[in-house]
Amino acid sequence: MKPLSRGYALLLMLLALAVISMSAASFFQLGLFGQRRTAELELLEKGERMDAALLSFAKLSATDQNRLPKSLDDLLRDPRYPKSIVRHLRQIEVDPMTGQKEWGLVWSEDGKGIVGVHSLSEQKPVMTLFGPQYAKFKDLPRYADWVFGQNP
Repeated sequence: MKPLSRGYALLLMLLALAVISMSAASFFQLGLFGQRRTAELELLEKGERMDAALLSFAKLSATDQNRLPKSLDDLLRDPRYPKSIVRHLRQIEVDPMTGQKEWGLVWSEDGKGIVGVHSLSEQKPVMTLFGPQYAKFKDLPRYADWVFGQNP
């Protein structure tokens, strides 16, 4: 084999390696985007369950003063019914954006109860299309701004 043709072969091999590397990198980025999108959908599902639990807690209130839970644990076993087990939520789920069971809490104006929850993630959302029930999340800059629950 002539030295010149060996040079072309090496050049073609390097070019092929560059194309394969770029393709792998774009597939990796696409995979990360897909994972983030899946986590966002999971956040919406879990947030909706937390919202439903807060509404359930409020609806079972005998008076206006006990309409809001003082902690998320109150949703697991309602302290207003000590003789029976009343659950509004089966478990405090993991925030898919942070991987932690800790959620940000939105307190009532008087600070006596929880009216909403949100992720603690400061990451920027990748989702741009929302259904009508989540239209309020469309232009928010971070997941921590996605608040689920009653209006304070």
